[in-house]
Amino acid sequence: MGLFDKLANMLKIKKEQINILVVGLNNSGKSTIVNHFKNPNERTSIVVPTVGFSVERFENQGVFFTAFDMSGATRYRSLWEHHFKSCQGIVFVIDSSDRMRLVVVKDELEILLQHPDIANRRIPILFFANKMDCTDALSSVKIAAGLGLEKIKDKPWHISSSNALTGEGLQDGVQWMVHQIRECVANSKEHR
Repeated sequence: MGLFDKLANMLKIKKEQINILVVGLNNSGKSTIVNHFKNPNERTSIVVPTVGFSVERFENQGVFFTAFDMSGATRYRSLWEHHFKSCQGIVFVIDSSDRMRLVVVKDELEILLQHPDIANRRIPILFFANKMDCTDALSSVKIAAGLGLEKIKDKPWHISSSNALTGEGLQDGVQWMVHQIRECVANSKEHR
């Protein structure tokens, strides 16, 4: 059972569409993580860099998930904002071994957080500190400090160490996201 199927089972929401935006710089492991979310028989053995964006859909027990896997290349980052309004959760993937571009990650995160379609919403953001198997990888604590995540007060966020190649750490992050989306859905139903 893929991670998105587990997410669907845990949410137990019938006939709802859940959109998740997967962002991060190029070569951070976004597509490899999305590949792990698929059912085992739908996974690809070779993951290639995303050009523009790709859309992956998953269905389980009446729950329909759409994951927008956005390219992290400089020329495509402006496409991210076109999906901000329709997403219920954001997965921000960071290459823990790419110390030189951590400043660029911080800049892109600030742009995302200040966007009008994100700024005034209580949308959960899951950070995957990916490539933790690399010898020069920063710890998730150092990445959180480097990005200033403690300053995010109006949105639930969580950082999870991961290795997209083995799947290590992905389940913990998905469980956190499930809990947050469940809370957001419950709160929105209460305020209707």
